[in-house]
Formats: sequence, structure tokens, C-alpha cells
Amino acid sequence: MGTPEFAVESLKQIHESHHQVVGVVTATDKPAGRGQKLSFSAVKNFALELNLNILQPESLKSQDFIDQLKALDADLFVVVAFRMLPEMVWKMPSKGTVNLHASLLPHYRGAAPINWAIINGEKETGATTFFIEEQIDTGNIIDQFKVTISDNMNAGELHDILMIKGAKFLVNTLDKIEKGTFEEKPQNAIQSENLKKAFKIFKETCEINWNEDAEKIHNLIRGLSPYPAAFTNLLLNDKEFITKIYQSEICNDIDLNPKEIQTDFKTTLE
Repeated sequence: MGTPEFAVESLKQIHESHHQVVGVVTATDKPAGRGQKLSFSAVKNFALELNLNILQPESLKSQDFIDQLKALDADLFVVVAFRMLPEMVWKMPSKGTVNLHASLLPHYRGAAPINWAIINGEKETGATTFFIEEQIDTGNIIDQFKVTISDNMNAGELHDILMIKGAKFLVNTLDKIEKGTFEEKPQNAIQSENLKKAFKIFKETCEINWNEDAEKIHNLIRGLSPYPAAFTNLLLNDKEFITKIYQSEICNDIDLNPKEIQTDFKTTLE
């Protein structure tokens, strides 16, 4: 069960393993672009290439969808970057429902763990496989791995690292579940104070506050690059332009006043 590009690599790795993919659940087709042509999710496009059985329910609680899932007779459901599942779904398979989440749980539960790890200036993150329970991202941890976040790494680069390593890691988790060699660890058993959240990114999150220090601004820019991208409003010839900024570097040897920006065309804008 998955929708975006991040989930495609996991589907690929599972399909290429000895595990059998009996069905793929993804988002419904949506109109996109000027012509409003129907657009498929990244997972659907890949599943079509593999000629896999594809389910696209509008409602995860519909009886038709529940009946289709039961007919698959799956031992295990695997979720990567998908919607919150109702209890009647995640409780269905005999071996449970496993989720791959792009953070070191219990930190960064939520929709945008990759972005917020960088925005908050973390030096380390990773991914977690866990069994889904009622509350989002709170189930028993099966396994975790860590990666280093370098000073100038952006969200797109971290996304790709976790996507590739996470897919291989997920297959290893499936192997453990199949063999019964896994151990579950309740998240409340991990000593963690001041849990950090991974809230959904909204437009107001992306606007740069130039009153913040350089490090915070730099982290915001790279944490939102390449998508949805940090932005600022610039005045040029009495006209205001919304300008997206995808890359930044902290420098101490630039001859500019505070809160000024030097553009590529050597014009200083306040």
C-alpha cells in the first residue's frame, strides 16, 4: 500500500525478492495539468509495468474494498507512504500490517519526517519498520537503521537515500517476520523526552523569516528543497515577486548588510 515515488522502490525490492505481491493498493487517479488528464500515482505506474493486481479504493472502509482485500488472502500488508488505515484493514492479515516510516521513531511521527529532520537541524535520522496500531506511527518497532545528515544535504537527497536503503531494509524485515526471528519493541519503552513531530507542510511553513539566524534559515531552505521549496517576497522596481530558494550556504565573508540579498545579476534587494 503506497502512493508516491518513495514507495516505488519498496515495491520493486519486494517484487524482486522471494515474497509474492498479491495486490497493490494505491490512490485513485486524479486530473492534473492544464488539460486535466487523469494522472496515475507513481506506485500505480510501476505496478502496471509489472502487471500486478491494482486496487484503488475511494474509501478504505467500503465493503467492496474490504471484500477485495479478503479475497487476496495476504499473510501480511506492507504500507509505505500511504493513508491512515482503518482498524478493519490493518487487523486483517494473520501476520499483521507493517509500515516503513522515514524517521527514528518515536521521533518525527507524522506526514513529513524527512523535511522536519533537516529543518530542525538534525545531524542524524533514519527509518523504522513497525507494526501498525490504532494511533498513527505508534506501533511496536521491529527494526531501525540510521543515516547521517550532512550540513548541506537537502530533503531531496535525504529522501533518495532513505528510499533506497529503506526498501532493502524493509525486505529484511519481511524475511524476519516470515522466519519468526523478529523482536517487537514498544515505543513507550524508548526513553525519549520532548518528542519531535513531523507535521504536514503548509504554505506558511515555507516562508522565510529573515529575523531568524543564518543556520535556521539555511536549514529551512534545504529542508524544503526541492519541494515544496522555501520562498520569500522580493521587491524589484516597486513590484513584489514570490521567489523560491532551493539552495543556500552560510558565509561570513560577504559584504552585505543584515537582511539583504545579493542576486546573480548583482543587484542588492532589500
